[in-house]
Amino acid sequence: MPIISEQPDPSPAEPHKARRMAESFGVDAQRYDQARPGYPDALVARIVAGSPGPDVLDVGCGTGIAARQFQAAGCAVLGVEPDARMADFARARGLRVEVAAFEAWQPAGRTFDAVIAAQSWHWVDPVTGAVKAARVLRPGGRLAIFGHVYEPPAEVAEPFAAAYRRVAPDSPLNGQPARRPLALYEAAYAKFADKIRETEQFDDPEQWRFDWEQSYTRDQWLDLLPTTGGLTALRPDQRAEILNAVGSAIDSLGGHFTMKYTTLAATAVRAGTS
Repeated sequence: MPIISEQPDPSPAEPHKARRMAESFGVDAQRYDQARPGYPDALVARIVAGSPGPDVLDVGCGTGIAARQFQAAGCAVLGVEPDARMADFARARGLRVEVAAFEAWQPAGRTFDAVIAAQSWHWVDPVTGAVKAARVLRPGGRLAIFGHVYEPPAEVAEPFAAAYRRVAPDSPLNGQPARRPLALYEAAYAKFADKIRETEQFDDPEQWRFDWEQSYTRDQWLDLLPTTGGLTALRPDQRAEILNAVGSAIDSLGGHFTMKYTTLAATAVRAGTS
């Protein structure tokens, strides 16, 4: 279901320039926080274990889903988030957040043991972002870019795509098939790794993969869908038509389905001694 995918678009488009969509997720921050899945505990543990200390900068922290997981793992987290609505929600749950796009954010001399970007790096300029991450990382610090790939079963994805084409015929997202292979997303993460490598300020990047599953009822999936990029900018009547179509599809599956998730990461350690 590429229209709602939370991974960088494998097309030649430059998603970091799509600021309207990038800053549309705060329309309903509470729904976003409640419906979006967290990240594999094994991923969080691996990043923490591979960082020299507990100080974490979370780029595009949103409502703080990943940040809270890192806090629970013993880290001190500072979030940077361009959407003030999302930042306010995260602050209300005990997170420190500064409102800015990462490219424009001023570190004021602060450095960190890890820089993470959970479901957000495709909204950051890939060249500027990698260079800035190197600048704010301590030697031996880790940059970790990660996010979910989730393509629902064809029985759910195809009715979604058909309804989307019907209600938003002019959307550039309509040129995509209902489902795309994982290899396309892995290639996008390889490009992230290439940009990190090009800075010449990191050890050779690694790519990690975590596979897992989550079951959704009809209501749970329809709660998550409006928080995704393809739907946040639509009118309420357009969203309702899409949700009705998807709801009917899930009903035909018995009212629930199992989602196969893959969480991908591109990660590298800051080189040097100073």
